[in-house]
Amino acid sequence: MKSKQSGVTLIGFLFIMAIVGFFAFMAMKLLPSYSEFMGVSKAMSQIATEGTNGKTLDEIRRELFFKMNFQYVDDATIKPADITIQRDAGGTSTLNVNYDKKIPFMYNIDFLLHFDKSVALQGNLGE
Repeated sequence: MKSKQSGVTLIGFLFIMAIVGFFAFMAMKLLPSYSEFMGVSKAMSQIATEGTNGKTLDEIRRELFFKMNFQYVDDATIKPADITIQRDAGGTSTLNVNYDKKIPFMYNIDFLLHFDKSVALQGNLGE
């Protein structure tokens, strides 16, 4: 009686490892950007919970950049123009951070990530 072998051949194993390696390389390129965005989100939540009574947009930006430094957010990632405050007719304000990040992947292939986060602010804003 003949026995039939089962399993993966060497060529098949190398093919599977190449695919796994490709996706691992992609994850290594993308995860730091998502980790950085989590730091931005945490800094924005801290600003929102502390309150913003009498603070201007420039003071809020300065405080947000200060808090983002503790979260290891790169200074070149977010520009001051990416941070805005929207005021609603009801008197509530929303802090918005909206930015894009370009990550080189391989050869002429880049990833373009778009991040957008909004939190409601507590307190009255100054002019």
